[in-house]
Amino acid sequence: MNYRHAYHAGNHTEVFKHAVLALILDRLRQKPAPFMVLDTHAGLGLYDLRSPEALKTGEAAAGIGAVLASGRELPGPYLSVVRPFTDRGLYPGSPAIAAAMLRAHDRIAACELHPEDVAVLRRNFRDDRRVAVHHRNGYEALLALIPPPERRGLVFVDPPYEKTDEAERLGRTLAAAVRKWPTGIFAAWYPIKDDAIGRAIARPLVEAGVPGCLKVELLRHRPDGERLAGSGILLINPPWQLDDDLRRLGGELLAALSAGQGRSTVDSLTMFR
Repeated sequence: MNYRHAYHAGNHTEVFKHAVLALILDRLRQKPAPFMVLDTHAGLGLYDLRSPEALKTGEAAAGIGAVLASGRELPGPYLSVVRPFTDRGLYPGSPAIAAAMLRAHDRIAACELHPEDVAVLRRNFRDDRRVAVHHRNGYEALLALIPPPERRGLVFVDPPYEKTDEAERLGRTLAAAVRKWPTGIFAAWYPIKDDAIGRAIARPLVEAGVPGCLKVELLRHRPDGERLAGSGILLINPPWQLDDDLRRLGGELLAALSAGQGRSTVDSLTMFR
């Protein structure tokens, strides 16, 4: 699968992953100590919903467009962060959402390997000293940049899944990263056409006995192996009682997206055995 954000900006999977991201960041900023966010596949950081790529798919209309039109409020700060962007015809990627939520003494390390994309990413954050843009491989950076000096923070992994072995590589890298930073929060997003990608990421974590893991999924449709039914996030060391917020979020999103045949689940990672 090749998931390029410019074509999918603001769709239902983006809404889900970024609403979860906002919930985690909100928990981190409730304590006064600084924290770091490592975004391993940062992309452009900001997307024009009127661009040829976004208009080609039109997916935002059934994603963030449907959520805003529903008038429903979601748990956490996601909608309050996103609305100033959508009012201008834009959709924020994960670095922009994080930057909107960070305090003055927090910081972001945003990694992007694509040379053209990283140039746009740098332009988008050139005036924000809290954001350091790295032109480097996200998996290499994941192991190189942790643990951060702050000792608190989040690693957010949102790859395009272009290579057939990418899911397995992500699982192995996460298992190694947890050994380096046992107290860090890790969130790894994956698309769902079937359960193959989720299982491939989870397998090394289960085999390594990584504790404190959650599997969170939001599906608009029943997976059939062909169309993008939804997406999931594997969470390692989620903040205390985040699972309650995630269940509420899933229910609200299903209602806002009119996903009557969909489902939302929050389970321990052992459910992938």
